[in-house]
Amino acid sequence: MRKSSSALLCALSVLGLASGASALELEDCRISAGPAFPGIKARCGTILRPENPADPDSPAIEISVAVVPALDLKPEPDPFVPLAGGPGGSAIEFYSAYSGAFEPVRRHRDILLVDQRGTGSSSRMDCDVDEDIIEGRYSEEQVLRVTRDCLATLPHDPRFFTTSVAVPDLEAVREALGYGALNLYGVSYGSRVAQHFAKRYPGSTRSIVLDGVVPPQVLLGPEIATEAQRALDEIFARCAGDDACGKRFPDIAQAFRRLRADLEIQSATVEIPDPVTGQLETLDFGPSELAGAVRMLAYNANSISILPLLVHAAASGNLEPLAAQANMIAAQMSDALALGMHNAVMCSEDAPFYDRETIDRDALEASYIGIVQLDAIEAMCSVWPAGPVDDDFRAPLATDIPVLLLSGEADPITPPEYAERAMVDLAQAQHLTMKYQGHGQAAVGCMPRLIGLFVEAPGRLPDDEVSCLERSFVMPFFLDFTGPAP
Repeated sequence: MRKSSSALLCALSVLGLASGASALELEDCRISAGPAFPGIKARCGTILRPENPADPDSPAIEISVAVVPALDLKPEPDPFVPLAGGPGGSAIEFYSAYSGAFEPVRRHRDILLVDQRGTGSSSRMDCDVDEDIIEGRYSEEQVLRVTRDCLATLPHDPRFFTTSVAVPDLEAVREALGYGALNLYGVSYGSRVAQHFAKRYPGSTRSIVLDGVVPPQVLLGPEIATEAQRALDEIFARCAGDDACGKRFPDIAQAFRRLRADLEIQSATVEIPDPVTGQLETLDFGPSELAGAVRMLAYNANSISILPLLVHAAASGNLEPLAAQANMIAAQMSDALALGMHNAVMCSEDAPFYDRETIDRDALEASYIGIVQLDAIEAMCSVWPAGPVDDDFRAPLATDIPVLLLSGEADPITPPEYAERAMVDLAQAQHLTMKYQGHGQAAVGCMPRLIGLFVEAPGRLPDDEVSCLERSFVMPFFLDFTGPAP
C-alpha cells in the first residue's frame, strides 16, 4: 500500500515576466474534494508561471485556478481566497470539502481558488514513499534512499516550490483576473502563506483570517510531538472530568501508556478491510501506527469524541477499530498531500534553521510520538535541496490590515499561544479561541457567519456577535460504538 508523508512526519506566454500579460481566460467547470465527492460549479483556467522567477529562460509551470462566482450578480471587487494547509494541500479541494463554511462570504464575493505551485493540479510535486519507511520502523539509510528516489522522480526543480516563490503566483493571478485587494483565509500552513503574501503585497490585501495559526517565528517540526502530547493529555483530562466518560473509561491515560508500552515490546498483527476496496488485509500495528492514528484523530472535535473509546478498546485487546482508523487516515493523507511540495517547504523554511541546542529531546522522547519524527525530517532534509526564502520570512507580520485569528483550545499542532505570538505586530487583530475544539475552526458553530461579518466589514467583531461561540456544539464522548450517551 502506498504511504504518504503522514507516515514519515507523524511524526502555493509566461505571466509575470512582463507587466502587460494578458488576462486569464476561465471556462465553465466543476470542482470537488475528490472522485467520491459532489461537484461544485466554477470557472476554471490555467496560468503559466516561470519555474524559477529569477530566470526568464526557466521552464514554465502550470498554476491551476478556479473561481466560484458570488451569489450576488454584482459582486464586490475583492474576492475571498482560501489557502490550504499541509504543506502540500490543494486549495481547490480544501474549499470543495468545506464550501458550506464560506457561503456567508460568497453572498457578495467571488471565491478565488489557486492551487499553490506543486499541489493539486498546479504542476503537482508528488512521489511515493516506501511502505517500510514509517515512524519507528526505519533506518537513516532507508530515509536517505527513498528521499533520493523521490527527488529523481519529480517533474520540476524542487528548489522553486517554497512559500517565497509561490506568493507571487497568487499576485499574478489577481492581476490577470483584474481583481482588487484580496480577502485571505489561511488554515494551518495556509496561515503562513497568507501572512507572507501580506508582507510582500500589502496593497493587494484587504483582510486576513488566520485559522490554526502558524506564526512566522515558529519552525515546523521540533514542537510537533510535544504539542501533540499536550493535546492528548488535555483530552484524557477532559474525559476524566466528565462523569460519564470518566466512569466508563477510568484511568484512560494510564491505559494509553500501557498500550503504547506493549506495542513497543511487540507490534500486533491486525486483519481489517481495506477502506477503499473492502478486501481484508493484514497490517502490522505498532507504536508508529498508534501515534499516527491518535494524532490525526485529535485534530477534530468530532473524532476526539471517539478517541477514549478507541484507546480503551485497543488497551483491552481489540485493536481493529483503531487500526482501521490508522489505515483510513494514511490513505486519505496519501491522496491529499503532495509530498514533494511538502518536503520543499520543510527543507527550505524549517529544518535548516533548527537549533539543536534548544530542542528538548527528553520531552520529545517522553511524548507518544517520540523523537523519531524529528530525526526523519532531519535525515530527509540533509539531501533535499533548499530553495529561496525571503530575508524577512521569519519576521512576524507587521501591518494595520485587519486580521481575525482563530484557535482551538485542544489543537494538537497550532495551539492558541501560536496565534498570540503572531499578533505581536498586528495593529488591528482579534483572537477567538474555541473551547474543546481541535485544528481548524471555519466550520464550527456560528464561525461561518462571523467570518462573513468580518470580511464584509473588516475590523473587530462586536462582543454580542462573538458570544454565539459560547453556544457552539461539542460532540460528547462516545461511551460505546453506538454513539454518545443520550
